[in-house]
Amino acid sequence: MSVASDIRLLLSDVDGTLVTDDKVITAGARDAAKALRAGGLSLAVASSRPPRGMAMLVAPLGLTLPMVGCNGAILVNPDLSVIEVHPIDAAAAARAVAFLARQGLDIWIYTETQWLVRDPRGPHVEREAWILGFDPDVVSDFTDAHLARALKIVGVSDDYPLVAASETAAQSLLGGSASATRSAAHFLDITSPSADKGAAAVALARRLDLALHQIATIGDMPNDILMFRQSGFSVAMGNASDEVKAAASAVTDTNNNDGFAKAVRRFLLPPPRA
Repeated sequence: MSVASDIRLLLSDVDGTLVTDDKVITAGARDAAKALRAGGLSLAVASSRPPRGMAMLVAPLGLTLPMVGCNGAILVNPDLSVIEVHPIDAAAAARAVAFLARQGLDIWIYTETQWLVRDPRGPHVEREAWILGFDPDVVSDFTDAHLARALKIVGVSDDYPLVAASETAAQSLLGGSASATRSAAHFLDITSPSADKGAAAVALARRLDLALHQIATIGDMPNDILMFRQSGFSVAMGNASDEVKAAASAVTDTNNNDGFAKAVRRFLLPPPRA
């Protein structure tokens, strides 16, 4: 099966997709990115990570297009210069923080330049710092100034059913004032309603003068479903949930077994000549 005849851009998630669970870009992924370029297709990334946390992807993958950070809340060039930002409405940000606190989730806030936490020893803080390559700024509380600059608010918990239930409740509570989707089983991401991966796919299509059906997308989490819906072809990773797989056009192998590279070669590149 190949759909390469009409696809011009592959928009890829990062964690759980482009990298292994150990956050390694495999040789297979690097070769697949190179093969895309050789085949006349472009590669772009859309991540829940902030831009600084994507800098290490640029050289290994040969990225030249704008990168989508914080689920679409910020768009940057590969040199991390900012193209556009979509902060959360301050009142919606305050409601989101109060809601996450009532739910008993730890809370992180990402602004254009900062990652803010109240508990540096909270769940996943140490690992997130290792993944992103920088430490958070620790604050005693989130001020109005922080909320006014919030690009992404994250509710964090290892109680996965609680995070899933909080996603549904947050969507109901916030309505059209914010977007709430899980970027991992332990992360509930809240952003501006104009800042999700689906909106990011539309924005990239507009910038690159592409029709949406000329974009392929690949990912593993519920927040990736939003960009699946705005693309001509979508691939769920083998490590994705049944919900995500059901929303995709096709399913590939897991991120730990070169699922990204296998999807590129199976679905996006023409078959090798006999």
